[in-house]
Formats: sequence, C-alpha cells, structure tokens
Amino acid sequence: MKFFRKVTSAVLVGALLTAVPISTFANEPAKKVIDYVALGDSLAAGMTPAGGMDLGYPDYLKNRFEQSQYTVDFKNFGIPGYKSTNLATDVLTRADVQTKIKEAEFITIDIGANDLLPAITDQSKIPGALSTVAVNLQTILAAIDQLNPTVKVYVMGYYNPFPYLPQAQQAVLLPLLATFNGMIEARTIANGDTFVETDTIIAEDYQTYLPNPLNIHLSKEGYQLIAKEFWKNIDKSKNEVR
Repeated sequence: MKFFRKVTSAVLVGALLTAVPISTFANEPAKKVIDYVALGDSLAAGMTPAGGMDLGYPDYLKNRFEQSQYTVDFKNFGIPGYKSTNLATDVLTRADVQTKIKEAEFITIDIGANDLLPAITDQSKIPGALSTVAVNLQTILAAIDQLNPTVKVYVMGYYNPFPYLPQAQQAVLLPLLATFNGMIEARTIANGDTFVETDTIIAEDYQTYLPNPLNIHLSKEGYQLIAKEFWKNIDKSKNEVR
C-alpha cells in the first residue's frame, strides 16, 4: 500500500506540474540589480548614541531598496571622524572607491560636520571651515561626475546636534546650522544633484532620535527616519535605473 500511495502521489504531482503553463514561471519579472554606494562620516558608518557601532542610515536605505524588489550590491565607505578633505582625497585617489563609484546607480553622501564642529568653540574659525567644506564638496561631486556621469547623487543636510543646549546657545547655533545646510544645498543643486533635508524631521522628537544629550549620534529610529527621507527622493527616480 505504501508503494501504491507513493506512485499515486508522484503521478498527481507530475500531472499538476504539467498543467501549469511554463509561462507562469517564465513571465515572473526579474529583480532589478543596482549598485548603491554610501560615502560619509560616522552617520553613514552607523555610530550609536552610546558610542558603539551598529547600522547607519545607508543600511536601512539598502533595506528599502530590497523591500521594493531590488537586488542591491551595497558598499558603505562611511568612516567615523571623516572630514570633507578625507572624502575628497578618497574620491580622487582611492582605486576601490573609484571603482565602486563607476559601477553605482545611486550614491548617498553626508560630509562636513567634522570640519565645522571644532570651529564652534572659536567663532573666528567658522568662515574658514565653511569655505573648506564648500570647496571639498564641489571637488567630491565634480569627481563623481567625471567617474560616472549618469549616477544619481543625494547629499544630506545636517540636523541640530546639540538640541539640549540652553536657549542662549541655540540662538547662535541654529543660524550657523542654517548657513551650513544652505551652503551644502547650494553646492549640491549647482552640481545637478539632490539635497536631502533632515533638520526638520529630527527636530520633531529629539528625545527619540537623539536620546543622549552628551552624544550627537542618532538612535536606531533616527537612522531609519533619515533613510526614509533619502528614500522619498530616490523613489521619484528609481524606475529610471539602468
């Protein structure tokens, strides 16, 4: 009886498979394969409010691509402490970075905060820091265009890293942040790329997104929110992927 049941089952399975048109499988759309490169500082790298390392916003952005049925070749070059000069040097000279840029359909960038932060305690250094970031960001974006003229580049604006400071200090800090982000946005748009604003959304809930008053790095929820803001911009053009 066991043998009979096995044979019967095999016949039934074979009949079912024969009855299903081959086109049912053949016509399933193949996932688009994309290359995504993240460039930046500790926010791209995923530094946590406790000073450790975990997932950064590029990791959550990669997940969003995958949820939208993309197969993602992902490389994150984010390095804690990186300044704009470091990233400019990488884009101009590092063969591994250049190779990935040439292959990419999408690139995200956050850079410049580590140039500006040391200058906050010495107001006389702020103009020089802003100028340095502007020059280096232009160098970075122009070099990327030379390496890959069709890649879509998204550059992040920064949020207020010190929301728990007294109001008197906020009155100085917030205009500086606006000037800094304005410069980043101007350079980005002038180069034909996309600026991604983050200040407003992070300001909606500092306790959740920046839970450690002594640390400028985002929580998991904060990084996920930043990834969502990038995705809003990327989603507009994702159907144009080669």
